[in-house]
Amino acid sequence: MADLLDDDEISDRLPAGWEREGDEIVRTFEFDSYLEGVGFAAGAGGLAEEAFHHPELTISWQEVEVRLTSHEEGGITDQDVDLAERFNELAD
Repeated sequence: MADLLDDDEISDRLPAGWEREGDEIVRTFEFDSYLEGVGFAAGAGGLAEEAFHHPELTISWQEVEVRLTSHEEGGITDQDVDLAERFNELAD
């Protein structure tokens, strides 16, 4: 089990492009085409599976919204922040 991050830790560690919405961190990635977004979502799914941490992914035209939280902990943990950073790298 991972420890919940406190408000200051979340603010200090929130990766570029991500926002906090209650007990989740959220980012909408934008792409030049629908297929690029689907490709990103597939790659994000692979990274999530490796980390055994499964985000909510919503694919729409040229966008993929990602929501991360640690449900079993009831909030945001290191695992969420670490996976968000990996998703940022994937999108670059």
